[in-house]
Amino acid sequence: MAYKDLQEFLRLLEKKGELRRIKPELSPYLEIAEITDRVSKAVGPALYFENPTGARFPVVTNVFGSYPRMHLSLECENLDALGRRIDDVLEMEKPEGLIEKLKLLPKLAKMAGIFPKTVGGGRCQDVVLTGDDVDLSIMPVLTTWPGDAGPFITLPVVVTRDPVSGKRNVGMYRMQVFDKKTTGMHWHRHKGGAAHYHLAEQRGERLPVAVAIGPDPACTYAATAPLPDDIDEFLFAGFLRQAPVELVQCKTVDLQVPASSQFVLEGYVEPGERRREGPFGDHTGYYSLADDYPVFHVTALTHRKDAVYPATLVGPPPMEDCYMGKATERLFLPLIKKQLPEIVDLSLPLEGVFHNFCFVSIDKRYPGQTRKIMYAIWGLGQMMFTKCIVVVDAGVNVQNTSEVLWRLGNNVDPRRDIVIVDGPLDALDHASPTAFYGGKIGIDATKKGPEEGHMREWPDALAMDPATRARIDALWGELGL
Repeated sequence: MAYKDLQEFLRLLEKKGELRRIKPELSPYLEIAEITDRVSKAVGPALYFENPTGARFPVVTNVFGSYPRMHLSLECENLDALGRRIDDVLEMEKPEGLIEKLKLLPKLAKMAGIFPKTVGGGRCQDVVLTGDDVDLSIMPVLTTWPGDAGPFITLPVVVTRDPVSGKRNVGMYRMQVFDKKTTGMHWHRHKGGAAHYHLAEQRGERLPVAVAIGPDPACTYAATAPLPDDIDEFLFAGFLRQAPVELVQCKTVDLQVPASSQFVLEGYVEPGERRREGPFGDHTGYYSLADDYPVFHVTALTHRKDAVYPATLVGPPPMEDCYMGKATERLFLPLIKKQLPEIVDLSLPLEGVFHNFCFVSIDKRYPGQTRKIMYAIWGLGQMMFTKCIVVVDAGVNVQNTSEVLWRLGNNVDPRRDIVIVDGPLDALDHASPTAFYGGKIGIDATKKGPEEGHMREWPDALAMDPATRARIDALWGELGL
């Protein structure tokens, strides 16, 4: 059954030993972050800080910070199983004949029950603060690193509508708290929210914005998912949780947010208004550079009476966002394979923080196929940001970074097997000479033959013969090893 709210999920984590309560008083300024960092690096439990200094509400961190908790958050046995469920939906075709139509009915019934629905009210509006009563300081927003420009909201589910088409977008963009009623809105130009703002700015209109903090885990994850523009993130969340997301109408803007949210910020972004935001310690392991971003003006702050403030720590891997990124990798692999069927598997290793490395194994059948795969991946939505693609043969386990590096070291002739191109880069890439644009590298680490200019014999990889392996497998328990 889908979690009705974050509290229900946290109770389950505690029951399974995946959550620890921290009773000593600790400051939202650096101290909570330092503890979370140490626990994240050890792949430890979610942390529930009961007494943040000077705060009315507890703080929870590292909720998604392990594979078991990602499985629990998305209510699946494993991420590949959830990916197969997505593939099952993608495989649905127009049925032919009565029997095929009857077989499709259970799938259609399930799909019918996942569309978001509006309800009359929700716990997120237990308390409603508007006008001069709005004060963002009631939330224990964390300052993570000593060089950060201030406290940042790091798990905001940001809701906007296209001012022309009316289509909803739900994304996640960090928000620096400037004062009691304003924050930054860190919209990268490639993201959906930024596109809505750009359209509103062209029309000379302010853009209404609503920010949900701490809805159920599927909604939080869905806000990070690289969905096509025509797929509603709350619909996707409903698919993940196999139950509709209940939405409530905001008080001061014409937008809807998950009714189970802990906090909701309502407001607007003015056309043409910018303010210096950052620096901010990011998952690259460096401070992202300060720059000018739109300003979010808060017209209402609503919250549950028993609200919990969720936050994520952003820094060098492994961190909580790594496991959310791996979830995206597994969930969207079936969609990628629909477009590129020769792909066997794909890995975005934790060390690459989503956009620096992509390891992909393929069923290679013709010369130049590795180049085709590289260029195609760079053309797939947010995969365009990938800085380094390594292509290997089908038998290589791309989930094993050590194995990929071994193949790379042995199979690559740099003059022949490396492609360097220019293209869009993630805004956090500080190595490129210009922001948002720079060089990318593709490396072909597959076996080569004469058609690709390798005129020498390619040696066989080492492997024990199956008969010997089977005999030793049968004896292994007797060897005391």
